[in-house]
Amino acid sequence: MTIFSKIINKEIPATIVYEDDLCLAFKDVNPQAPTHVLLIPKKEIESMAKVQSPEDEKLLGHMMVKASRIADQLGLAKDGYRLVINTNDHGGQTVYHLHIHILGGRQMSWPPG
Repeated sequence: MTIFSKIINKEIPATIVYEDDLCLAFKDVNPQAPTHVLLIPKKEIESMAKVQSPEDEKLLGHMMVKASRIADQLGLAKDGYRLVINTNDHGGQTVYHLHIHILGGRQMSWPPG
């Protein structure tokens, strides 16, 4: 069980900005931008490398639409924002529960690192 599963189960407190039956979004405790929210599926999926089923395809489509709406709700849509999914060790993934970083509130640089 990951820390994200414990947040979903309300065993660990988090500042939740959005929740529905399929996903949950909360403020990152170690923000890398003025606005940094994590959007996670309630279904435990280890990483993007494990996404395979039609159910996962539908879930990730749902999450992308929600990420856009959350960014708009947070006031990021006008100036822009970045969505990031780190995958496995070389991709920088540290928590093995798929998650989308929603980052904004400043100019992002490229390449990201």
